[in-house]
Formats: sequence, C-alpha cells, structure tokens
Amino acid sequence: MAHPDIWYVAFEPKKPLKPDDGGTRAVRSTRTFKSEVDAKLFAMQILAKGWSASAGTLNPHQPRQIVAPSQIERWADPGLGG
Repeated sequence: MAHPDIWYVAFEPKKPLKPDDGGTRAVRSTRTFKSEVDAKLFAMQILAKGWSASAGTLNPHQPRQIVAPSQIERWADPGLGG
C-alpha cells in the first residue's frame, strides 16, 4: 500500500489577481506531500515568489501540526531553525 500524503501547504499571492473582467479575486491553492521535507521545500519556493503560505498535517495524522503564515518562513528554512 502506498504511503498517504500527510502534509499540506496552502498558498496564495499576497495581492489578489485581476481577472479579465476587471474584478479582483484571491486564488488560494493547496498541495499535499508525503513528507515534511517535501512540504518545506515547496513552501520555500512559494515564499521566494513573495506569496503567502501556511502548512500543517492532514487528518487523521497525529500529532496534529499547524504552521501559521507568521511562522512558515522559520519552519521551512533550515537556516532559521526550521
């Protein structure tokens, strides 16, 4: 049996994108990962774009972990103690 994805990274641009009709909308997306290392690598790519991100473990994985946008850079970057 394949190992399930246990981590997620949710992300979106800091500024809403402008669709062709002139309105604004936020585009929030989520990707899932089998390991925390893969989630951290992806989060670093998102942060390098200047986008906002959060992360955490998917249910029912225990212990439950949540990484808020204010903590994500420290969590993802090994140089900052992540």
